[in-house]
Amino acid sequence: MAVTGKGPYDPQNVFAKILRGEIPCKAIFENEWVLAFHDIAPKAPVHVLIIPKKPYVSFMDFSKTAPAEEITGVTRAVGQIAADLGLEENGYRLVTNAGLHSGQEVPHFHIHLLGGKAFPAFPA
Repeated sequence: MAVTGKGPYDPQNVFAKILRGEIPCKAIFENEWVLAFHDIAPKAPVHVLIIPKKPYVSFMDFSKTAPAEEITGVTRAVGQIAADLGLEENGYRLVTNAGLHSGQEVPHFHIHLLGGKAFPAFPA
């Protein structure tokens, strides 16, 4: 079910439960800003979800309310994860969905890191 991406934050969403350790994940990276783990339904040979540790509903929420230090920390973590996974040479795709028309399903801001294959260009 798509969500609006505007809030309020639901602390019972699946990613909040993963962050609290109530649901297991195959974590590959964690620092003070994010937790990253393999997607359970991968759309590419490499498909990792990167979630901020703080409660943001969507990129809309994150970009408006996160402090600059956290935005930098999350962004650098994404780059480090891509590098650690060996994706820099051939490239990768980052996707985040925000709101009803995007198809956002989990009301916790997250970034899909996809790689390991060539992706088609987005339509013009």
